[in-house]
Amino acid sequence: MIIIVFKSFKIMRKTPKIIYTKTDEAPALATYSFLPIVEAFTKPAGIEVETKDISLSSRILALFPEYLTPEQRVEDALTELGNLAKTPEANIIKLPNISASEPQLKAAIKELQTLGYPIPNYPDEAKTAEEKDIQTRYNKAKGSAVNPVLREGNSDRRAPRAVKNYAKKNPHSMGAWSADSKTHVSTMESGDFFSNEKSITVAEATDVKIQFTDQNGAVTVLKEKTTLLPSEIIDATFMSKKALVKFLEEQIKDAKDKNVLFSLHMKATMMKISDPIIFGHAVTAFFKPVFEKHSAVIKDLGVDVNNGFGDLISKIQGLPAAQKSAIEADIKSCLENGPAIAMVDSNKGITNLHVPSDVIIDASMPAMIRTSGQMWNAEGKLQDVKAAIPDSTYAGIYTATIDFCKKNGAFDPRTMGTVPNVGLMAQKAEEYGSHDKTFEIQANGTVQVLDATGNILLESKVEKGDIWRMCQAKDAPIQDWIKLAVGRARATNVPAIFWLDKNRAHDAQIIKKINAYLPNFDTTGLDIQIMAPKEATLYTLDRVKKGLDTISVTGNILRDYLTDLFPILELGTSSKMLSIVPLMDGGGMFETGAGGSAPKHVQQFVEEGHLRWDSLGEFLALAVSLEHLGKNYNVPKALVLAETLDEATDKFLDNSKSPSRKVGELDNRGSHFYLATYWAQALAAQNKDADLKKIFTNVAKELAANEAVIVNELNSAQGSPVNIGGYYTFDDNLVKKAMRPSKTLNTIIAAISEVNVASKAY
Repeated sequence: MIIIVFKSFKIMRKTPKIIYTKTDEAPALATYSFLPIVEAFTKPAGIEVETKDISLSSRILALFPEYLTPEQRVEDALTELGNLAKTPEANIIKLPNISASEPQLKAAIKELQTLGYPIPNYPDEAKTAEEKDIQTRYNKAKGSAVNPVLREGNSDRRAPRAVKNYAKKNPHSMGAWSADSKTHVSTMESGDFFSNEKSITVAEATDVKIQFTDQNGAVTVLKEKTTLLPSEIIDATFMSKKALVKFLEEQIKDAKDKNVLFSLHMKATMMKISDPIIFGHAVTAFFKPVFEKHSAVIKDLGVDVNNGFGDLISKIQGLPAAQKSAIEADIKSCLENGPAIAMVDSNKGITNLHVPSDVIIDASMPAMIRTSGQMWNAEGKLQDVKAAIPDSTYAGIYTATIDFCKKNGAFDPRTMGTVPNVGLMAQKAEEYGSHDKTFEIQANGTVQVLDATGNILLESKVEKGDIWRMCQAKDAPIQDWIKLAVGRARATNVPAIFWLDKNRAHDAQIIKKINAYLPNFDTTGLDIQIMAPKEATLYTLDRVKKGLDTISVTGNILRDYLTDLFPILELGTSSKMLSIVPLMDGGGMFETGAGGSAPKHVQQFVEEGHLRWDSLGEFLALAVSLEHLGKNYNVPKALVLAETLDEATDKFLDNSKSPSRKVGELDNRGSHFYLATYWAQALAAQNKDADLKKIFTNVAKELAANEAVIVNELNSAQGSPVNIGGYYTFDDNLVKKAMRPSKTLNTIIAAISEVNVASKAY
């Protein structure tokens, strides 16, 4: 992740500063190779580079300074960057980071403890005040802990023209669709979040309290205070446990009857409170005989089904042989007598229900649709599938897409239109900001949201086990979102569709605001419409099939879903999208794509020394970040760097220098060499800045002359296992050595940094 920071133009440092932020997994590995190139190329423009670490391990350590020695303590970089995002000086490039599930969080804690960091264990059941404090702190690092802090603006996400043109010239594989495919989506018809939602807009600023009253009148305060701004929308809703369990049991039986794979699609990373609970009910429903027959043993073992079926498998390993065999026999019986289950890894026996973070809906559903609507079974073969998506709020977009493919066949990447997105996400908008207001209800009763004077704003009658939540959407971000949508429609002359359902309580409130605020903007000649998500999906797919472009304007979750769905169909991946976040206070954030495949990339690198992570997202984000810097702070050299980087990226794509998947061929490090070569060549060819032209003319010649040597040095480093120190906490020296194996390239890059430029950068 990169952050370009200024204190303000009037009082800013003589030298602009880039804070390049370390994240996790494959993107973090790639940073060790790409960062030195960024440092070298920006230094002649008078831009310094500094790193900030918001990796999962660093965020964990920042939570427990008193447990660490002074040498072990780390800065709270995430909080620092969150504060920066609220200033006009912010210029942030954000790479993907781990949104940790509980198993991932515990694994990171264990690794840090093994490395000598004396942090406490994560308490599964917090009973004492100390345990509750530890659990509360750790929960700050769980799930989507980074994005809500940094996203102080709405999202403008699109496929850059060069990337789209490359995809048309070099189409990715797309599985054929048949009209008789048995693949389908199953979702709840009642009792879910959609059905139970209530929503209001508060007129004045107030503080609200969330409280639960049981059937005996006993009151429990669930959250003492949530501050609301004038004209803020709040929602209250719940998922009925009874309705959910009934739905899951029916769908498991139906999958067996229809002879299709059973699969569950959730977002347990971002929806870190509600979705793991739903996931746990699915595990219990699928293996119901096991949990009924062995309930006492399973309870004694402390199995947490919210962590997935894998938690049961892990914890029975310590049982006496006879007990373990009995449970394993009943598990085998469930798998043999129930429906076939979709697999994450057929070779290793990892099912769709093993770990909540293994199957993320916005990645798993598009991948399935791209693959003829099929997923892998236990035999390692593709099979039609039932996609169970319990909450119906957004499930219809996948139903519509699957039905469209059955009727019209697979999409052709060579002729498809594109679907950019304008997403409402600023200031923890909607469901992704609900974590601290989501509760698993402990008894039958009523949940109320009360204002500062005690008036009941929202009320839900609930039962034990229901999942209740409150969401918010502030007025200023909504106005900014509408403005951004109009701006993109004007800039592209493409229809802009607000994906909103007038029959959904929350959407009805949003629609009122659109009708009130849209007239404030010049929409003359623009095609701006409001459609329910399923209707909008069919409208957009029809245009995509015809090669026409359509802007989707959505809330926070649909932003996530659609910016994977359409890019995966159009480009084969969502990692090549450009994501610009105009921050509401005047700064900018530039996100670099999805990291869902990052764990597999790390696995291959550790086993074979080949990193197939594609840094194209970083290239694209760096270019627009430099452009933002140049325009807003009058840094001409930054504009030249941005323009030439775009030219280099075009050439990079035209010459097919993206990483290969196979060991011994070009990988991430080699792709960085070619990007650097093309960037240097573009800087040498330009005539806007004589200093940069002079410096990079020599650099371009050296890189080109040593191409064969450098590529050989990079490729020769592959083929053997690599020690990186740890999965969540890298050993810097080991990774630097592994990610920069070409002495020739390192020497050329280092020489750039030694050049002195007499003229100022701005």
